[in-house]
Parts: sequence; structure tokens; C-alpha cells
Amino acid sequence: MSMLDRVAALCLMLLTVQALPLAAQDTAPETPAETSVEQPAVTPAPDVVPPLDMGTPVDAGPQVGQPYIRQTFGDWSMRCERVADGPEPCELYQLLLNDQGVAVAEISMFPLPPGGQAAAGANIVAPLETLLTEQLTLTVDGGAARRYPFSFCNMAGCIARVGFSAEEVALFKRGDSATLRIVPAMAPDQEFVLTISLTGFTAGYEYDPATESATELAPDPAATPAP
Repeated sequence: MSMLDRVAALCLMLLTVQALPLAAQDTAPETPAETSVEQPAVTPAPDVVPPLDMGTPVDAGPQVGQPYIRQTFGDWSMRCERVADGPEPCELYQLLLNDQGVAVAEISMFPLPPGGQAAAGANIVAPLETLLTEQLTLTVDGGAARRYPFSFCNMAGCIARVGFSAEEVALFKRGDSATLRIVPAMAPDQEFVLTISLTGFTAGYEYDPATESATELAPDPAATPAP
């Protein structure tokens, strides 16, 4: 072999040795196939419902201890109080308004048992700002005036508990109107003169609530008096 042939063979050998690492790098090791893992099904959590109030029936009628209007007689109302058993206490009632239609006072009357000095009693409620020393004055159809003191005051107002003789009750029955005079404490030089209508008074005063059962009556919720 000539010298040239030996040099060529040696170069070929070197090239072969250098190519071996490259061939090894070109051959990537096999990786195992990925295993598919089945995920469990997710069940949605049930909705959490808070406690619910289903409500209670509402009775439209008055409850025991509550006042209600049983009958209306002209400008007067028969106001009774619901009781669990037995006859209900009732009184003839009228709300008194000023010239602007604002409720200022109220009066309620009721017959008394015969034999006493007073044939009827009344509760007259005036505002808390009333000048008590001036008392209140009542006149029927412009006749003789009578003055009555206040008995006590509470959250509802200042109350005068008065009595009427049989003759005075007769004046109410025959009359057209009465006037009630009260003096405000903040303006003692002024006065409130309120009109008490006597329309329907006779029918209401002679009405006997005991003759009708409370369960047979349907009270009008809109006619419930203001406190």
C-alpha cells in the first residue's frame, strides 16, 4: 500500500470515530407511553337552603283587648272592646276636629245604671299641651256652659271624667251641636273651640250592644278610631 493510500485510510477511520457520538445523540431513547388516568365524576353539591318562614294566617278581625267600631250612628260611633267571653264594654265615641280637619280631642259617652246622680258618664281627652288650670268648658246649643276639671294625663292626653244628669242627656238628644273649649298651655291667651256634632247621638245612646252578638257583626277596619 502506498503512502497516499495509508493517509486516506487513516482519515476515514478518524471520521468514523467522530461520527459515533453524533449518531448516539440522534437516536432519542424511547419514552414509555403516558397512561391515561380516569378522573372520578364530580357530583355537584346540593343547594343549601336557609330556614324559611312560611307565615301565619292573619285574622282581619279585632283581637281580644283591641277596640273596634261596632256600629255607626250619624257622626257618632259605637266603639267596643273585644273580650274573650261575656258582654263587651262599649261607648259612644266621636273624634273632634278643628277648622283645618286636624284631630284635636275626643269624647266618649256611656249610660250609667239608674239611681245615681249621673245618668251618663263621659271621658273627654284633650292634648297634653292643654292648660289644665283653665279646665274645659262644654255648652249644648249655645245654652248654659259648664266647666269640668281634668282628672289625669297619660300618653294619650289629658282626660276629664265627667258626669251628666238625665236633663243634660236630654239636651244632647234634642240638640244639634255642642261646643268644647280648651286652652293651649303654650298660648294661654288663645283657645280651641271644637264642635261636637249631635247628629246620630240619640240613636247611638239608646242602642243596646248586648242585643247583638259580636260574632254576627263585621267591623269595618277602616272605621277603627285613631289612638
